[in-house]
Amino acid sequence: MARKMLIDGELSQPNGEEGHYDFDLFVIGAGSGGVRASRFSANYGAKVGICELPFHPVSSEVIGGVGGTCVIRGCVPKKILVYGASFRGELEDARNYGWELNEKIDFNWKKLLHKKTEEIVRLNGIYKRLLTNAGVKMYEGEGKIVGPNEVEVTQLDGTKLSYTAKHILIATGSRAQRPAIPGQELAITSDEALSLEELPKRVVILGGGYIAVEFASIWNGMGVAVDLCFRKELPLRGFDDEMRAVVARNLEARGVNLHPRTTLSELIKTGDGIKAITDHGEELIADVVMFATGRAPNTKRLNLGAVGVELDQTGAVKVDEYSRTNIPSIWAVGDVTNRMNLTPVALMEGTCFAKTVFGGQPSKPDFKDVPCAVFSIPALSVVGLSEEQAIEQANGDILVFTSTFNPMKNTISGRQEKTIMKLLVDAETDKVIGASMCGPDSPEIMQGIAIAVKCGATKAQFDSTVGIHPSAAEEFVTMRSVSRRVSKPKTNL
Repeated sequence: MARKMLIDGELSQPNGEEGHYDFDLFVIGAGSGGVRASRFSANYGAKVGICELPFHPVSSEVIGGVGGTCVIRGCVPKKILVYGASFRGELEDARNYGWELNEKIDFNWKKLLHKKTEEIVRLNGIYKRLLTNAGVKMYEGEGKIVGPNEVEVTQLDGTKLSYTAKHILIATGSRAQRPAIPGQELAITSDEALSLEELPKRVVILGGGYIAVEFASIWNGMGVAVDLCFRKELPLRGFDDEMRAVVARNLEARGVNLHPRTTLSELIKTGDGIKAITDHGEELIADVVMFATGRAPNTKRLNLGAVGVELDQTGAVKVDEYSRTNIPSIWAVGDVTNRMNLTPVALMEGTCFAKTVFGGQPSKPDFKDVPCAVFSIPALSVVGLSEEQAIEQANGDILVFTSTFNPMKNTISGRQEKTIMKLLVDAETDKVIGASMCGPDSPEIMQGIAIAVKCGATKAQFDSTVGIHPSAAEEFVTMRSVSRRVSKPKTNL
């Protein structure tokens, strides 16, 4: 099959030199972005090779696995644990629906852990078969770049293999960071948290992002005493402030101990567990301390400096709008570029790369109106702008519509936990520019709302849509009254 490639920003037919390369494309990293780019490039007729570290649930610089963070030690196993943790509340609520349950209901952590591991092993195999079926040549080992068109793969036995490629794609993802405090080696990260042999009774979590909040909900749902320490007034910095406050209230209502404006200064091993000392001098005793303090791009061992690939101050690979580095033959997608670190975004970037380089369709990833969810219990889901972002970016007034209500299920169960929904509307154009929801099933609902926002739907179109009754989702099309009208603050500058 004849192939077209993007050369210096323009599509052209491949030149005669192409035959001198072992591969049209060699990918380092078989996570979501790397697998997607490999498969789609191969479908366009490219000869593709890919390498990935050997499989293990807990990653390091020398172990990983096909499927990457999301499948093996991220989104998938985390969601399985969220499902497991959610049953505690469901069983409590069931009593008021007539289910006669014993007061004491046992939870078998080891059984759930076994089921989780079975599932990620299954998915690891599926991803391998996807690559094989697409005609991609798979290598197990550590890859690094030794030239603009050359990669070296170190196999498990230490043997080094060298291959040339017309194009090289870096898709090595990121890995959890640890803060440099005394005793930091006593803590774990989310990797280990997904594979603990024993369920702890007491946990201290450091971090205020979605990983910290999700694990606080998971462990709390499994009956673990949880202390959550974070530096800001509210968790989930970067999300809508009103929704952040709702998540914080829900965590506290379910029993999580919140420590705002707090970080950890030292960890000490004691006979009773781990003593976590805060910067306020408070001492928290735990069986497990987890750091959820951000992730760093996996670039240290790729030899990028020697090749001249530019990195930013975080160690992320710098790329242009087509995912190309400053070296024309080298590209990068996914978390290793630190653009928008979400699995579906890495898939989009991998798709755009394949279309651009081998599909004859120059394609830029579109990072506008990307929906996402925080799988707390209950979950927070958003698309578009937060209220703070909307005000900052607005040329005119913003109309804010909100709905706070007791979900129908809670009226019988007696659970005191409100659902809140929010729409942000540009007053001049009537376009919906942001939507948020914290409550049961919010990720499933927000996916549909995201399509409307992406298509530029107006508030009038939302209002003209017939709701599904009775459902929580219908509230998004029945919010008629403006909660408030906000204007961008005027300055004298």
